[in-house]
Formats: sequence, structure tokens, C-alpha cells
Amino acid sequence: MIINKFFKISKIFLVGLLFVSLSLNAQTNVQISLDEVLLKAKENNTDLKISQQEYAIAKANYEQSRAVLLPQLNVSNTSTFTNNPLNVFGFKLLQESVTGADFAPDLLNNPEQSTNFNTRISLLQPLINVDGWKKRKASNLQLQATSMQTVRATDYLELSITKTYMELQLAYKSVTVIEKAKETALENKSTAKNIFNQGLIQNADYLNVEIRVTEIENQLQYAKSNVQNVSDYLSFLIGEKQEVTFLPNTELTLHTVSFDANTPLNTSRSDIQAMQFGVDAQEQMLKSSKMNFMPRANAFANYEWNDEDVFGFGANNYLFGLQLSWDVFGGYKNIGKIHFEKAQLEKANLNKNNYVAQSKLELNKAKRQLVDAQNSIHLSQLAFEQSKEVLRIKSNRFEQGLEKTTDLLFVETQSQQKELDYLQAVFNYNYTLAYLHFLTK
Repeated sequence: MIINKFFKISKIFLVGLLFVSLSLNAQTNVQISLDEVLLKAKENNTDLKISQQEYAIAKANYEQSRAVLLPQLNVSNTSTFTNNPLNVFGFKLLQESVTGADFAPDLLNNPEQSTNFNTRISLLQPLINVDGWKKRKASNLQLQATSMQTVRATDYLELSITKTYMELQLAYKSVTVIEKAKETALENKSTAKNIFNQGLIQNADYLNVEIRVTEIENQLQYAKSNVQNVSDYLSFLIGEKQEVTFLPNTELTLHTVSFDANTPLNTSRSDIQAMQFGVDAQEQMLKSSKMNFMPRANAFANYEWNDEDVFGFGANNYLFGLQLSWDVFGGYKNIGKIHFEKAQLEKANLNKNNYVAQSKLELNKAKRQLVDAQNSIHLSQLAFEQSKEVLRIKSNRFEQGLEKTTDLLFVETQSQQKELDYLQAVFNYNYTLAYLHFLTK
């Protein structure tokens, strides 16, 4: 009696555990559209956030260049203690506390310790700094280059998301194909069992059928693992923190969008613009180096208070003026800087020209890949249709005992592979089309 109750309780517990497990699995399967994935990626993708921070860094560098135009204001308070004769007398002058007795030789030569608290407001206003202006312009161009790089990073993220989403569609489609192949294999196994029982085939033939079923089950396990792998990578791209398995809300289908094979490379593409902005920025840096030989003019002004007490505002005075400076010769430093910036400019030009040439090569290659993908779709679809018909004929003949087991297994495997090849061809065409739009965007 007790044992029966124990078994009943165990069954209830196992059923409940199974129900909870199924509920958790149901919660982790999330159906999602491509538009939703793209939106989440733009909000949460780490690489895109890094690109945005690189723009923020470039913007901060440009903001720092305002120092060549705007005034610099400084407030300081200095506490000084000394018995130096010169400084002691100077402090009294600054504090406006000099008397006739202070001129006594003994006091001048051997003064007691004196204290001075100086509060100063200093102002520096740049007037003419041609080299600084050029550096500021270079910083602005570099900011624009970073902005274009961020745009291109967004475009590349969209391409990566689209590719991964299509890979997820392909992975699920592959699971469906293999599951269908498993059903066919099980049906053939049942037929082979009946034929074996009738003595029409040998045991080795029947074992080959069982091996085929085992192989398909193994393929199915790998296909399901691939679904999870692609889903995990999609989660990474969109910054998803929870462990979920994404399910695309659309199946893998052939895109019918056309592409003009005569479409040239768009030299206004954001990444190429970024390269050009980099070249322009380097030109400004070269001009800035040349302008180091030009004189600089800055206005300055000080207003200060000196007192015996801390933060005292007893005696006050001011000082203002104009400074004109000119670095006539800097030990060949300025000339070396010009040579350096000139080499950097040449390097930037070469990098840009090389990048454009590589982009043209990549575009031409992608155009040829699209033609190859179109041909592959046509041929793989024809091969798949033919393999299905061959499988139907072989299966009927096998049921009648007119076909060898090995021939049936061969055409069964071939039919499955041809369908997978067709799906891969569809994926290749869709992705190549998306890649071409990325290259010509």
C-alpha cells in the first residue's frame, strides 16, 4: 500500500517536473521579425556603441580645439612665507604698507619673516595663432570622418544582422528537411522490415536501412545545435542578455529584387567619404606645421590682491599687455614636423586610393557571384526535382522487391542533399544581393 502511494507521488512529481520543463522551454522560444532584430541591434549592439563612443571622442577633441579662439581664465591664491630681504620689501610694496622706518639698513638687511597672501585673476586671449586654426580645422574634418565611419558601421551591422537572420531561416529549414528525411527513412525501415520478414532481403540490407536512420538522427541533432548556435550569435548582435532561442517569423524564400549589373561604385559612400575627410584633415595638419614659422599674438591681463591675511583683499593692482612671439628656429624640429606631416598625407592618399580600388574589385566580384548564385539556384532546383522523382520511383520499386536496398539508400540520401543544396543556393543568392546593396549604398 505504501509502495503504491510512493509510486503515485513519484509519477505526479515527474509529470509536474516535465510540465515545468516544457513551460520554461516554451518561454525561451521567441518569434521575431527582421525589422525587430534590426531595431534591437541599433539600440543595444556593443560594436555600434563603441563606434558611437569613437565619435564622442572625436567630438571632444574638436571641442578642445576651441582653446585657440576662446579666452583662458584662471583664479589662484598663493600663500608665501619668507625672510628673504628682497621678497620681504617687495611684499610690503605689494601690500602698500611701506613706511619710512622700513628703509632702515638693519631692517632691510635682516628682516623678520613676512607673509603674503596673493589672490590673482589671470586672463589669456589668443589673437593670432594660424597654426592652431589649421589644427582646429583638421580636428573638425576628423570629426566628420568619424561620423561617416559610424554611419558605415551601422550599415555593416544591418548587413551582419540580415545575414545572421537568413542563416537562422536556413538552419530551421534544414531541420525541417532532415526531419522529413527521417520520416521517409522510418517508412523505408518499416517497409524493409516487412520485406526482410518475407525473406526478400538479407539481414545486412536491413541493417543498412537502420544505419541510415541513425545517420539522419545524428544529422538532425547537429542541425538543431546549429539553430541554437545561430540564435545565440543573433542574441549577441542585438545585445540580448536572456538565454532565448529565436524563431524567425518568415521562412527562407528567394528574393525577387533585381540588381542592375551596370551599377558603378558609389564614391560618395560613407566609408569612402570618411577616407577623404581623413586625407583633407591631414592636409590641414601639413598646413599647420608650415604655419609654425608664423608669429603668434596673445593678449594677457592680471588683476591681483595682496594682503597679510589669507583671502584678504587689501592692496590691489593690475597688469595687461600684448605678447608677440615668433619661433624663428626650433632646432630643425619644425622642419622635421613638416616632413612628417607630408609623409602622413601621402600615406593617407595611398590608403584612400587603395581602398577605393579594393572596393571596386569587391563590387565586381560580388556581381559575378550574383550571376553564379542565379545559375546555382536554377541547377540545384532542377536537380532537387529530379532527385525527388527518382526517390519516388525507387521507393515504389523497393516496396515491390524490385530494387536493391543500397540503391534506395543512395537516392534517399541524394534527394535530401539536393534539397539542402537548393536551400543553400537560395541563401547564397539572397545574401549576395544584400551584400551588393551594401557595397553600392
